[in-house]
Amino acid sequence: MKPSSLSLPAVAAALLTAAVLPIALAAQTSPSAQQGAAAGSPLRTYASPTNLKVLPKTLTGAEVHEIMEKWEADLGARCSTCHAEDPNNIAPNGRPRLNFADDSKPEKATARLMYTMTEDINRNYVGKIDTSGNPVTCGTCHRGHIGPERFVPPPGEHEHHDAPSASQKPPLPR
Repeated sequence: MKPSSLSLPAVAAALLTAAVLPIALAAQTSPSAQQGAAAGSPLRTYASPTNLKVLPKTLTGAEVHEIMEKWEADLGARCSTCHAEDPNNIAPNGRPRLNFADDSKPEKATARLMYTMTEDINRNYVGKIDTSGNPVTCGTCHRGHIGPERFVPPPGEHEHHDAPSASQKPPLPR
């Protein structure tokens, strides 16, 4: 078909379809699925979560997966840090799959406790400050490490020049 033989309504319909279809498809998938599709990997589906004790029970498998990926990054961890292997459920690669509902690893209980703590901090403290900014997350303290590193202020940045030195301070009463 020659370009001059296309009617204006046919061209408009084709352009509209080309513009609307990707938007409609993107609206039906989760952000992580969209990222996977953009990267060329196939869309993944996730089973409905079971044994949610602190996360909302209304979350989908994809939503829980997104939260877990964020926690992994914030903690520098892997799924197997909190989730036990299921020796009766072997993946095609010959390795046991993880049993996400299993509560046998103490790290999972710790993660639940820490999540509850951050939710409490955000709701009852950070949320009550008008200019508080971003909420507290796992990464606020952990910064990519399972155990938060001890904070040590850089030398000299927090010294008060007008305060008496330790040798000038009077001794404490006994």
